[in-house]
Amino acid sequence: MDYIRLPHSIKRKNDNGKILAEITFPEESPGIYNIDHTYVSEELRCQGEADRLVKMAVDQIRGQGGEVRATCSYASNWLKKNGYNT
Repeated sequence: MDYIRLPHSIKRKNDNGKILAEITFPEESPGIYNIDHTYVSEELRCQGEADRLVKMAVDQIRGQGGEVRATCSYASNWLKKNGYNT
């Protein structure tokens, strides 16, 4: 199961195409991306998947020179816990 990186989301699907994990981060204004949704299926919970998704999203956003915001409660808490300003 590989990650599918798109401009405003990262997904992980199983071999049948079912989404097992997903994070979305639309560009709300030029250069400002809002992590607004994080989803992890039951089969991947408690394995650090949500942490990996948020880290990958932050890295992707910052890698393209963007600024990170979060309205998703999980992502917002992750950003605060890891020293990122929201």
